[in-house]
Amino acid sequence: MVRRVAVALTVTLLVSGCAAQQKSAVGPAAPGVTDTTIKVGGVLTKTSASGYSTKDAEIGAKARFERANAEGGVHGRKIEFVGAEDDGQDAAKGDAAAKKLVQKDQVFALVPVHAPNFGGAAFLEQQGVPWFGWATGPQWCGTRTGFGYNGCLAPKQGAGSQTWWGSQMADLLGGAAGRTVYVQTSDSSGSKYGGTTISQSFTAAGFKLVGVNSGLPAAAPPPDWLPYVNKIMTSNGGKAPDIVVSVIAGTKFNVGLYSALKRAGYKGVLTDATSYDAAILKDQASAQALEGVIAAPMFEPFESTAPEIAKLKQDVEKVSPGAVLTQHLAIGYWSADIFLDMLNKTGKDLTREKFLATGNGDYLYENAGFGRIQYPKDHSEPNGCGALVKLENGAFQVAKSMKCFDNVPLK
Repeated sequence: MVRRVAVALTVTLLVSGCAAQQKSAVGPAAPGVTDTTIKVGGVLTKTSASGYSTKDAEIGAKARFERANAEGGVHGRKIEFVGAEDDGQDAAKGDAAAKKLVQKDQVFALVPVHAPNFGGAAFLEQQGVPWFGWATGPQWCGTRTGFGYNGCLAPKQGAGSQTWWGSQMADLLGGAAGRTVYVQTSDSSGSKYGGTTISQSFTAAGFKLVGVNSGLPAAAPPPDWLPYVNKIMTSNGGKAPDIVVSVIAGTKFNVGLYSALKRAGYKGVLTDATSYDAAILKDQASAQALEGVIAAPMFEPFESTAPEIAKLKQDVEKVSPGAVLTQHLAIGYWSADIFLDMLNKTGKDLTREKFLATGNGDYLYENAGFGRIQYPKDHSEPNGCGALVKLENGAFQVAKSMKCFDNVPLK
């Protein structure tokens, strides 16, 4: 009897050991994944010398994840969101933040990544770790792991380049014929790339480009805007252009530039990608400086009556009552939304490789909140979608609702 018990105990221990080995063998194939959870975290520019901050993207992502969790998760797994690291707008800190999330926190993916000078791209690509966010710089483009919710905004020559901004503006103004455009960027890589692609967006729509200036330092607003203003005010054959496009990251920059232009007597159209921010309305000086600006968000505006926007507002209110709806918040929300859709399409048997195979296969997702996204095509070009919003009498109004346009090869 003793011998039988000993044999039975030995068999039980061997079976348990094999099961443990099988479980541990599965673990490394899917970091951050258990039977009931998927762990993710992000990297944002929460603080910077220039005052530029994308911290609200954390609220947006959390809001979308919480709704997914309330609905039962994705294939029975709920999202464990560990929050976002701050890169301080420093590439080295961004690289360190990505390594911490992957190596120490053991996240499955990085969501959201919303940092203009993000430095962790090479590490994530080498490790095969998916990351989702606003693809403003060249580090997003041509990767296998980086999924910009709006595609790649820094395509290489010959790849598809956006036309939507210029096309939407032409529709809004009743045509582009005879109208001139001047583009002001900073000296950051993302801003310069943006200046090239956005310039072509306007010329492709029929506008005449009369100047591009990329000499503005990205670190902080200049003490004197006059040299930049003088170039703008004389760029159109000694006259001011009809449209000034600002490709600068940060409200302080745009407030300074627009205020200086208005003091110089500029009466044309001012447009940029970042001034659509309800927080601006709380500051009288900023709101006055930006009065009349036409912002170009790459998502459906909060003022829209679309059901998707109503759902976004409900989701945000649940996790952060009274939160101000900002562009960064929307970017975090839609980045998380695409990540969740890709998870769902990957299926229950989840590994990073299977997830990436889904995303880099014939992946297509359309949503009225941000337009459409298609991979792998949009690893190398923008998704071609955007809206226009005008600040008028201290309030934002939808000027042109979300619409998608075909890209053209970048020259």
